[in-house]
Amino acid sequence: MSDQVYDVVIVGAGPGGYVSAIRSAQLGLKVAIVERSMMGGVCLNVGCIPTKALLHTADLLEEIHESAKFGVNTSGVSLDWDASIKNKDGVVKQMTQGVSFLMKKNKVDVIMGAAKLGDRGSVVVTGADGTSSTIATKNTIIATGAKPREIPQVGAIFDGERIMSSWQALSMKSIPKSLLIVGAGAIGVEFASMFCTFGSKVTLVEALPRIVPNEDEEISTELTKALSKRGITIMTGAKLQNVAHHGDGVRAVITDAAGKEVVIDAERALIGIGIVPNTKEMGLESRGVTLDQRGFVQVDAMMKTSAEGVYAIGDCAITTPWLAHKSSAEGILAAEAIAGHNPKAINYGIIPACTYCSPEIASVGLTEAKAREQGYDVKVGKFSFAGNGKATILGQRSGFVKIVAEKKYDAVLGMHLIGPKVTELIAEGALALSHEATAESLMRTIHAHPTLYEALGEAAHAAAEGAAIHM
Repeated sequence: MSDQVYDVVIVGAGPGGYVSAIRSAQLGLKVAIVERSMMGGVCLNVGCIPTKALLHTADLLEEIHESAKFGVNTSGVSLDWDASIKNKDGVVKQMTQGVSFLMKKNKVDVIMGAAKLGDRGSVVVTGADGTSSTIATKNTIIATGAKPREIPQVGAIFDGERIMSSWQALSMKSIPKSLLIVGAGAIGVEFASMFCTFGSKVTLVEALPRIVPNEDEEISTELTKALSKRGITIMTGAKLQNVAHHGDGVRAVITDAAGKEVVIDAERALIGIGIVPNTKEMGLESRGVTLDQRGFVQVDAMMKTSAEGVYAIGDCAITTPWLAHKSSAEGILAAEAIAGHNPKAINYGIIPACTYCSPEIASVGLTEAKAREQGYDVKVGKFSFAGNGKATILGQRSGFVKIVAEKKYDAVLGMHLIGPKVTELIAEGALALSHEATAESLMRTIHAHPTLYEALGEAAHAAAEGAAIHM
């Protein structure tokens, strides 16, 4: 064992781990971070960042296709897939190098290798050459993340060529003529939107009654209309029975909402139906760390596990939603708890969610249905982007802002958006909920003109006064 004793060793350098390392160092702790493969973790390498880089390419292509109505004539415009992948890889490289720079700047020791909890107060790291070393630490933060889930019983095993995870789909050698996507959560609809723009014939299959099932029902309905209008075939209430190689592509057997078997042939299949935590073979249970039946780590409000001095954050922890910004918040919380700062627990009910399909969707807080289920006397304010000047200028008038509020005290309970740049606009909704805003306080906030975010003020006016001004 090394003579050096760390205040905290963080296992995993994703958006939870590396942020926790920085905050720990800022608080004067001696910190090491252990990463087995990719600085920046899933988010920066095979998740949020590369996906959004390719989605930006899709947005540019879509905008060019519609440019003639704005008086911009283009000819000979086409997608260069190799250049798109090169740009995506360049963005990833910049971001991951940035993480390495931040570790150096904050004097965080970076140790490459696979970590396992040893005896209390130690972490054992095995390097790529097979040699092991033991690190002494007062505290350990598990931030090992998760990976895409396979379904072996129906043949959904990733081969990286025809049956793919979302990670693998980011590096396809060419655009498939047809693509079957199983799972219509955020990952599924983002890839469906992207590859539809790139020219693939996309079929999107969801077992639940509607796509993006965690979103407000009206958002799901609006997105279904928008994606269907773009030519995406959507099957909801449909279950994958089997998928296998067939000819040069794949063949899937689906049971549709009516119970009828449907056979779908496609060039490629992308399976996006959840995640599996990276908690196996880490010695967690032998150290007394409690896992749930799926392998996620049980934690308390300060991210402490059942084992003394061991914390867990991010996608490997039982806390939801599994989002990068949630992981970062948990990493900061754990660092501050270890440093004895008595931080305030995270309110998981007001974490914003963003989906970067076209049109974009974003939400924070309770849906209308959830608010009613919880017994609130609900009022709703809506405003369509059709009445917004900036949306009209952009030629993106579809979609709306919906504010869910409580009648008696006028408290804002949730905000749900679909339309142009709403993944940026949701910041006002997150701030409103974290500061316990009322619909009237949002209404009285003067929104600059002409902007997209004027639509939030209009929706607030509808919630507070029963009617928007420009609708």
